Amino acid sequence: MRFVRESVAGLPRTFWMLFSAMLVNRVGAFGMLLLPIYLTTARGASVAVAGLVVGAYGAGGAGGTLLGGVLADRWGRKATYLAGTTTAAALMVGLGLARPIWLIAVLAAAVGLAHSLPGPATVAAIVDVLPEADRSRAFNLQFWAFNMGSAIAAALAGVIAEFSFLALFLIDAGMTAVTAVLVWRLVPETLQRRRPAAAAAPGERGGLPVVLRDRVFLTFVGLTFVLALLTVQGQSILQLAMEGDGLRPSAYGLVVSLGGAMIVVGQLFVPRLIGARGHAVVLAAAFTLLALGYSTVFLADRLWVYVAAASVWTVGQMLAAPPNASIIAELAPTALRGRYQGVFFLVFPAAGFVAPSVGGWSLQHLGAWHWLACGALGLLGAAGHLWTARRREARAASIRDAEITPQATVEPAFA
Repeated sequence: MRFVRESVAGLPRTFWMLFSAMLVNRVGAFGMLLLPIYLTTARGASVAVAGLVVGAYGAGGAGGTLLGGVLADRWGRKATYLAGTTTAAALMVGLGLARPIWLIAVLAAAVGLAHSLPGPATVAAIVDVLPEADRSRAFNLQFWAFNMGSAIAAALAGVIAEFSFLALFLIDAGMTAVTAVLVWRLVPETLQRRRPAAAAAPGERGGLPVVLRDRVFLTFVGLTFVLALLTVQGQSILQLAMEGDGLRPSAYGLVVSLGGAMIVVGQLFVPRLIGARGHAVVLAAAFTLLALGYSTVFLADRLWVYVAAASVWTVGQMLAAPPNASIIAELAPTALRGRYQGVFFLVFPAAGFVAPSVGGWSLQHLGAWHWLACGALGLLGAAGHLWTARRREARAASIRDAEITPQATVEPAFA
């Protein structure tokens, strides 16, 4: 089909190798997916203890994103990716064999850190090898691979767990090791190191503190945190609302699987849908759809209403993915690309902690009005993107002008 050719044509070999590694990795992401059930059924932990262990994994992930960003700029993209995946594979075996809850919690935190190391390095590598015009397509495909792999993993995990929880962890470790081998053998190092005598572009020296002083970038990170907060509502608080309406867990599973199916089927259409529209306009539209979808839950008391609401906010998530990643690439100076990605990736574990905590309190005290508050937050996010667009575009233009070395490595493209 023509739109498929337009989505994939001309992207370099390194991108496709990273794409393949992500898809394989996500297909085998079993262990942490069913960790709460494993803890309560196989290890006899209480729900509260299981929540703390899962929280330890999230805390490790927060540290891993920052560390991964720093290492991607210091060690290189490939070395950081390999460090994360090989360590995660070994730790996952240990996690499957561990018996004391305290040891499982320690290993879960370590796995969270190792799992998060490759993220900033992967995105930085994609930016390294792609010109700006192709990045939106590439990030769209990356988002598709992540969700396709996750959907397959979710379908297989329950079946494997019926036979053996240990098999979940061992297969997860094996698939992670396969991705390490793929990157080791097929992906070159993409970090272009400057010669000592070369001058640095403005803002490229100083490391992580420079990133944390970049107000334009941090404003965008804050808006992305709002996006993550809203997204996590559908993964955590929504099931409580559906339970309150007397719907069974299988109904929630249907809503979640519908969202995944929409992304797998429809994400490849997104580049054509958004075309050459500005990033801020697309993100404002995405936030508006999120606001509309979550506001609809205020009226929901039947499964079909929840399905309709989830369909709307899923389209918003699909629209947001490519421009979100492209803006980060535009705002990051070459020498600090990994660090910028590391700070950006922090919003997701942070939202994973804040959204259930605040959302549970809000739903308990506000009832259905919680969903109107989510809608209002989405509209504020849309306005925020339109309000800050000019400053972001000016910053991106200044970084492009200041770069001394080319932004992308020219590589053979796959048609």
